[in-house]
Amino acid sequence: MSKADLVIRGGSIVSPEQIIDASIAIADGVIVAIGHDDLMPPAREELRADGQYVLPGAIDSHVHFRDPGYPHKETWKTGSAAAACGGVTTVFEMPNTNPPTGTLEALRMKQQAAASSYVDYGIHGLLGDDTIDRLEELLEGGVTSFKAFVGNTFGNLPAPTDGALLEGFEKLAPLGIRTVVHAENSSIMARRQQRMQAAGRIDALAHLAARPEVCEIEAIGRVLALAEWTGARVHIAHHSAADSLFVIRDAKRRGVDVTVETCPQYLLLNTDDMRRLGGILRLNPPIREPRHNQPLWDALMDGTIDMIATDHAPHAPEEKTREDIWTCDCGFPGVETQMPVMLTEISRQRATLMDYVKWTAAAPARAWGLYGTKGVLAVGAHADIAVVDMGLKSLVSQKSLQSVSKISPWHGRPVQGAPVHTLVRGRFVMRNRSLIEDAAGWGVSVKGIQKMPTPRPRHTEHYTSAILETPAGVAPTAKPQEPWE
Repeated sequence: MSKADLVIRGGSIVSPEQIIDASIAIADGVIVAIGHDDLMPPAREELRADGQYVLPGAIDSHVHFRDPGYPHKETWKTGSAAAACGGVTTVFEMPNTNPPTGTLEALRMKQQAAASSYVDYGIHGLLGDDTIDRLEELLEGGVTSFKAFVGNTFGNLPAPTDGALLEGFEKLAPLGIRTVVHAENSSIMARRQQRMQAAGRIDALAHLAARPEVCEIEAIGRVLALAEWTGARVHIAHHSAADSLFVIRDAKRRGVDVTVETCPQYLLLNTDDMRRLGGILRLNPPIREPRHNQPLWDALMDGTIDMIATDHAPHAPEEKTREDIWTCDCGFPGVETQMPVMLTEISRQRATLMDYVKWTAAAPARAWGLYGTKGVLAVGAHADIAVVDMGLKSLVSQKSLQSVSKISPWHGRPVQGAPVHTLVRGRFVMRNRSLIEDAAGWGVSVKGIQKMPTPRPRHTEHYTSAILETPAGVAPTAKPQEPWE
């Protein structure tokens, strides 16, 4: 075997099934050998990982890098630097930027901004009433997937009508493209917020009162009904409530192609923290009562929830600390803190490192058509790696975050376990807990490596035939028009 670029020696390699003591050799950005140290090829460089764990880099399918449009909140360079320092090697970025990623021109602006990324990335395009006729164009232009804001959030993008959502699913189902859905009922929330404001409620818990669990139950049920009818592939973002888990379980039993994420904040924080932190914890869906925490953990363990994401949603500190909760922007940075926060729970034996790799690497890789190339440590896969020290103890400090947004609900939290090195396609983007500054721009789009299965559309033919049916007394056109032309 020819000389490798790097051999990582002495670590324990973690997969969803097992942990093995082995070394790993990397050449030209891919893994070329895994095995006993004596069997490794000669290398130009070696990294000792004695007593440490070698994980596939985390894949975060839900980040907001705010670029273009809001550089005072975040940029692609700072957001991806945060990912690199958090052991995250691939991100999928959301379309509620300015302009929203719903036109080819807006997509080109985002791709230009993403050229500074430290980590690999996908881009979710916007699925809405005004973008239905551009879905194919956006796919050809480079989006990997779509996002539908069924519930309102930062950017105040209008929720797609049910008709547009159905039509979008009908168009995307034959292509195998997955749509992320922010599933909350917008009309219930708008009415309840108006009533809260009319009553003079500006406290932090008024935000929760305006977005009760039924908003999530109803919206998820509606989305899954449309997905099941069309055969579309969907992904439920930031699942927050114990009450709506039954809807997911029932849909999965019926074979609906749905994947689900939750976030560390829904697993570990609740209204007790909201009372303490106020607007810092305003996000959508809201932080809920303590009774929701453990059922979400249980759903992760039994597979109802597939993966961990962060909903990294940075804002300037002054935008998060206003007295009136309705004027506090929703969200906070999370892509850099996810791994140490979650590894702390692993160190407390709440789950295993194998579970963690399943939730943060293997499951998202499968959902987004990347598995085999990403999300796994195997010969031929990209060398996307997080080397983790499970004994490393520290306090989370918002001042040291790579993000522009220096405010976090995790500030001051004791953590145990953290990434010490991060590699993206074999190149260090963080080494010895320090960002490699000249790795900016190393990240590339995953568009070219996606391998999406093609689901069989279930009822699209009903829609097409109904549109093309010629009314009595009307001569048919020479070439029937497609229903979305």
